[in-house]
Amino acid sequence: MWAGTDALLATEPGNASGPAATAATATAASHQGRPLGSCFRGANGTESHGGEIASPWFSTAFGLLGLGSNLVAFCALVGSSRRMHSRSRSSFLVFLCGLVATDFMGLLVTFSVVVPYHFLRFDWGRVDPGCHLCGFLGFAMVFFGHCPLLLSATMAAERFLGIYRPFAHSVRMSKRRAWSLVSAVWAVGFALAALPLLGLGEYTLQYPGSWCFLTLLHDPRNVAFSLLFALLGMFCVGISFLLNTVSMVALCRLYHGAESAQRRRDSEVEMMVQLVGIMVVASVCWLPLLILIAQTVLQDPPNGLAPGQISRETEKNLLIWLRVATWNQILDPWVYILFRRAVLRRIYPSFKPRASIISLYPVINPSLRRKLTQQSVLP
Repeated sequence: MWAGTDALLATEPGNASGPAATAATATAASHQGRPLGSCFRGANGTESHGGEIASPWFSTAFGLLGLGSNLVAFCALVGSSRRMHSRSRSSFLVFLCGLVATDFMGLLVTFSVVVPYHFLRFDWGRVDPGCHLCGFLGFAMVFFGHCPLLLSATMAAERFLGIYRPFAHSVRMSKRRAWSLVSAVWAVGFALAALPLLGLGEYTLQYPGSWCFLTLLHDPRNVAFSLLFALLGMFCVGISFLLNTVSMVALCRLYHGAESAQRRRDSEVEMMVQLVGIMVVASVCWLPLLILIAQTVLQDPPNGLAPGQISRETEKNLLIWLRVATWNQILDPWVYILFRRAVLRRIYPSFKPRASIISLYPVINPSLRRKLTQQSVLP
C-alpha cells in the first residue's frame, strides 16, 4: 500500500513546505509566468502547521520494516508454493503472493517519493508545478490501497468455492488461472486509479500540504470518484465478511461432524485462519477512512468555506485515518508469517493431518479420484 505515510503527512515548525508555503509558491510561480496545475487548488494555504511532525528517520524505519516484512513473507510463500502439490492450496498461495507483492510494490513506489521529500524538504510548487508527481503519488495511493481490498474479496470467493465445490474448484483452479485472476484485480485497481487522470475527480495536495490523494470537494466529478472509491472498498470488505463467515460455519460443521476423520482439513483451516486475519486487518485499517470519505462527500459542506477548500476538521480526520490505513501493508505479511500450520500446531497440538477430502465422495470416477487424491497430498 503506502510507504511511510505517517512521515510523509507531516511538516516541521518553520518548514517552508506546508500549505502556507504552497500559497506563497503559487504567488511566486505566477509572477514568474509558471501557472501551477490543478492539484494545488484544494490546498488551504493560509497558515503553517508545525504540529503534524514526524521524523524522517521514522519514515525510513517505517518503510524498511514494511519492505522487510513483505520480503520475508514473499520468500516463504514462494518456497511453500514450490513444495505444494495440493491444487487448492497452491492457488491460495498464488493469491497470497499477489497480495504480498502488491503491498511490497506499494511500499517501494511511495517510499521513493517519501524519502526524498522528507530529507530534501522540496517545495511541491517548484519541483512539480505541472502536478505530474502529485498525480503519480495520488494514483499510486489509490491503486496500491484498493488492490489489497479487491484481492481479499477475491480470496474469500475462492475459498468459498473451494469449500462448497471442492471437486470443481480442484479441477478448474490452476496456478495459471489464479494468476489470471490476480492480474484482473490489478487491472481493476489500475482502471479505478486512472479515472482522475481521465477527468473524473482530481488528485490534489492534502493537509498539511505534503501528500496527494483524491479530493473531497462537492463538485459532481469529485463526489462521483470519492463515492466510487469508498463504496467499492466497503463492498469488498462486506463481501469478504459474508463469504468468510459462511465458509467458516461450513468448515466448522465438517470439522466436528461424523465424517471429520475422513476429510483432511488442516490445510483448509490454515487457509481460513489466514484469510480471516487478512479480512480483520483490512477492516480495522480501512473502514474508518472509507466511511469518512463517503460521509464527507454526501453531507452538505460547512458554511463559510471558500471554493476549493474543505473544513480543517475534515482535513485532520482524513490525515488520522489515512495513517491508520498505512498499517495494512505491514500487518498483511505477518498474518501469513504467524498463522502457518507450524505456528498453529504449537497453539493447538491436535491440529494434525487427516485423510483426503476425496473419501467423502466414494462414487466419483476412479481415474479422477486418483488424480485429485494425488493433488491433495501434502509434501
